[in-house]
Order: sequence, then structure tokens, then C-alpha cells
Amino acid sequence: MSLMTWLPRIVAFIAWYARELLVSNLAVIRDNVTPGQNSTPGIVNLTTHCRTEFEVTLLSALISLTPGTLTLGAFTTAGDGPGPGPERSIYVHGMYLPGPDELREQLWAMERRMLNAVRREGWRP
Repeated sequence: MSLMTWLPRIVAFIAWYARELLVSNLAVIRDNVTPGQNSTPGIVNLTTHCRTEFEVTLLSALISLTPGTLTLGAFTTAGDGPGPGPERSIYVHGMYLPGPDELREQLWAMERRMLNAVRREGWRP
């Protein structure tokens, strides 16, 4: 990917995130104004593909800004994982947890889109 595609990737991510923000806001509002409670809270450990502290911080902020999710903490371990370099993980609380694997998949999709937007070369596993 080139520098020429960087701006369109950033704009596309902002549009995608704005839509996700609206959908999650509506879900939380609907749960608050209707009788009963549809939430199924839970906590997952998300191992990220982030390479820098900036990427981890941005991902954590985006997760916390989205209604129904909250970043509880982030940590880095020494390069004991399968990939090169340190392994970065985030603990995330989800208010509407279909299951831990489903929440991880949703968060990884957000991470891939974010990394594709912020990295000059785009997202590569």
C-alpha cells in the first residue's frame, strides 16, 4: 500500500467507526428505555497485533469510547509469544457479550481496520 491510499483508509475508518458508534449507542439506549435487561456482561483478554504504544492506546481509547465496551487495562509481556517482539494484550469488559470468542472477533475486526488506517503500509499480520 502506498502513501496515496493512506488518507482514503483513514477516512474510511472514521466513517466505519462513526457507524459502529451509532449502532452501539442505539443498542444501549434501547436496553435502557425498555423493561428488563438484555445485557450479558463479561471480560475478555484480547491479544493485539499492535506494534507500538500509540496503537495500543488508540485501540484502547476506541474500545472505551464505544458504548457497551470498556478497556480495563493493557499490558505488555516480553517476547514470549509466537510473534517477534513483545506481546501486547488488553482486558476488555463487554456489556453485550454473545460469547468471549465472538467479542474477540469483533474487537479484532476493529483493530484490523484501525491498524489499516494508522499504519502507512496498512495492516499486515
